Amino acid sequence: MNDSFGDFNATQTASTGAASNQKGEGIIPLVIKQIVDAPEGNIEMFGMQFGMASVVAIVRNVETSSTKITYTLEDHSGRIDAHYWLEEGDALKAPEVMVNNYVKVYGTTRSQAGQKTLMVFKLLPVLDPNEVTTHLLEALNARYKAEDYQSKGGAAEAVSSGSGSMADFTASQSNAIVSGLDPKQQAVFQAIKSNVSEEGIGRKELKAKFSHISDSELTNILDFMISEGHIYSSIDADHFICTM
Repeated sequence: MNDSFGDFNATQTASTGAASNQKGEGIIPLVIKQIVDAPEGNIEMFGMQFGMASVVAIVRNVETSSTKITYTLEDHSGRIDAHYWLEEGDALKAPEVMVNNYVKVYGTTRSQAGQKTLMVFKLLPVLDPNEVTTHLLEALNARYKAEDYQSKGGAAEAVSSGSGSMADFTASQSNAIVSGLDPKQQAVFQAIKSNVSEEGIGRKELKAKFSHISDSELTNILDFMISEGHIYSSIDADHFICTM
């Protein structure tokens, strides 16, 4: 096993064949240097692809324009700009963060003018300092687990078939993220996750599936999962897609 956490060639992108067509799923905890040093493409680690990354970092600067808010984020490994795009009326809904405070960011990676950036899906203030250490341990754990699966020959099979070790690894990451949901929240989450349409599952369909849950309680469940980064609204405020 490569013991160097700084060997970020481990965070790669797919090149050709089935791997390049594989859609990333789940959220992978990373440090900023892993994102900055990674090649173009999906977020990938040892042949396992992910839809989003999570980062815990300090906000060093905030710049607001009419279309977006740009946060300069810094952790022990480097700096990166993160863009939170605004739609009409969104300015009042922008995340409330302060410079020199820690935040947790969920997002996808992009390159702009030759520099890596984060496209923010969700940005949350870190209220417990233990979360900073926890995130670093999760990033280390994810890297070593992915390397371990690859060393056992699971990654190549997983990328080509979408099953086996990669599925187990991605499931373990997802389970860790949703472990705090209560039974009703978990049931709604699974319904959203199992929907395969591009526009996501609608609120009316969820209400039909869970008629025993009141409208207000369903709204609270959806709002909670959005705030926690488990789901997001898609074509409108009444359609939802899972982030994993």
